[in-house]
Amino acid sequence: MKTAAKKRSGPRRLGAMGLAACTLWGVAVTAGSDTIASAISALRQEASAPLSALQWELGDLGPEDGLSPAAVLTIAESPLLLSARETVAQLLSTEMPDAPQEPVAQTPVEETPLDTSPVPAENIPENGVTAKTLVPTGDAGYTVTGKVYITNSTEHALSIQDLTTSFDAGLTDEEPQILIIHTHGSEAYTPAPGVEVEYSGNHRSTDTRYNVVAVGDVMAQTFGEAGISVLHDRTLYDYPSYSGSYDRSLKAIESYLTQYPSIHFILDVHRDAIEDTEGNEYKVISPVEGVGNAAQVTIVVGSDGSGLPHPKWMENLKLAVAVQQNITQTYPTLLRPILLRNSRYNQHATTGSLLLEVGAAGNSPEEADLAGKLVARQMAEFLEAKSK
Repeated sequence: MKTAAKKRSGPRRLGAMGLAACTLWGVAVTAGSDTIASAISALRQEASAPLSALQWELGDLGPEDGLSPAAVLTIAESPLLLSARETVAQLLSTEMPDAPQEPVAQTPVEETPLDTSPVPAENIPENGVTAKTLVPTGDAGYTVTGKVYITNSTEHALSIQDLTTSFDAGLTDEEPQILIIHTHGSEAYTPAPGVEVEYSGNHRSTDTRYNVVAVGDVMAQTFGEAGISVLHDRTLYDYPSYSGSYDRSLKAIESYLTQYPSIHFILDVHRDAIEDTEGNEYKVISPVEGVGNAAQVTIVVGSDGSGLPHPKWMENLKLAVAVQQNITQTYPTLLRPILLRNSRYNQHATTGSLLLEVGAAGNSPEEADLAGKLVARQMAEFLEAKSK
């Protein structure tokens, strides 16, 4: 018996040494973190090899909060992490910077409802959701060039001169030119009362008549009518699992670019979700005389602020500025301020990549379709004029 005990003591000591090493490693990695999220991000980026080895040594005992013994042991040495174990467990179960989350809903802090009356149109039924037209109240908090307002949430300083120089992407004689894709394709709208929609989640539906895929259909048709060849990927990359949707759409983008190197523009079409300060949902509209109410659109541009490689993000931003400047001349309230974010949203794939948030969950499908049509038509005319 004593001999057997001695034989077992060696592996136990090795295991203890492994645990101690991983614990010290965890403290070192999170030492510079001042928030729980940043500490988790540091662990997720560095933890793969050592924590996997530790988990193998201990075995996954399956605690109720989903944290492995290795993770519990590590956070125990960090007061910041240990004080909020429940939050840590939730953050570890979500996507981190290598698979960015859905753009955060833009609360109109620096925008105000414009006093405009909705434009009635027979082909755009009213869905009963409170409508607002949001416009900037002034230049404070924005980078402004011409009629374009930019909300910059990165640490990059923006130069007006840089923003207005020629952008890289352009049309050629090759086909196809544009890829329309939907990383969160199940994002749905609110149809008129009486229309039955089967939802797969909160304002999400796999019914492509009522989600952003329908907007992509309209945009693809509009670009095609303008003589620009388009590929429209109608895949729902966020269903049945929302987690990992950006990873899945990136694989698709890379496959398309390999097969069709002629693609210079990638439009990832989403929709926003907007509430007032009391939690009441509303829709954002841009009255278009003689046509009806179009959903307002937000262009979102990613950067390298998350730490992921994206050396040419400024090219996408210059494209966004040029396109918005052109559209705003014809439809002054159709586009809300451009959002410049830290996450790259797969926009490193080309220098002509934009994320479009067409309306909000409260908008009707018809309002969103009209917005998609107007944006695609103006963008097509602008790009064709630039290519001549």
